[in-house]
Amino acid sequence: MNYHLSLKSSNMKTGAIPVSTSSKLTCPDACPMKRNGCYAASGSLNIHWLKISRDERGVSFEEFIKQISFIPLGQLWRHNQAGDLPGVNNKINKKQLFALVKANKGRKGFTYSHKLVIGSEKFVLNNRAYIKYANDNGFTINLSGNSLAHADELKALNIGPVAAIVPFGTPNTFVTPAGNKGVICPAQREGNNTTCEKCQLCQKQRSVIVGFIPHGNSKNKVNQIANS
Repeated sequence: MNYHLSLKSSNMKTGAIPVSTSSKLTCPDACPMKRNGCYAASGSLNIHWLKISRDERGVSFEEFIKQISFIPLGQLWRHNQAGDLPGVNNKINKKQLFALVKANKGRKGFTYSHKLVIGSEKFVLNNRAYIKYANDNGFTINLSGNSLAHADELKALNIGPVAAIVPFGTPNTFVTPAGNKGVICPAQREGNNTTCEKCQLCQKQRSVIVGFIPHGNSKNKVNQIANS
């Protein structure tokens, strides 16, 4: 299973920061957009992602960790413009995630995850513990919500910050069904005037939920999920 690190991303949304991509094997079935509306599964990003997933591009996890450790201290970087946390499907690979957290020390890594964290199965409880460990030790993992109600469930776990897809027309500031405060991603609000590099909100340990309005070729499918 391969991983790829671009030291200077050409992605207009992130800005010119290091950005990684992980094999499609890391994507969990818990994500309702898997094979059904994933923004990364089309265009040039999908071509790049497919090559990594076929081991035609990128490096082993061990080599990837070495690359992360060479990112300058204090540098913001995004793990996974496509893909999820280490581990096949819904389960997190503890050893690999902890190695990633260690390599990130002193750096400002952040990511999003749909790995399964709601449920009573042992591996689900382990996933929660591993994500909390990462968030407590400098590597920010945003729990990915599929709707505002789902975002409330994730926030109640108290293991990390939450981001969620929200329906078309959601105002720039909003309140979830459980009363949690949220804001639409500043890059979506302000267009080309803001990037992850400038904003850095998703890298922060925070109480506010960050909302993402569906975008891309499958935005209508994703909007249906957000309304579910």
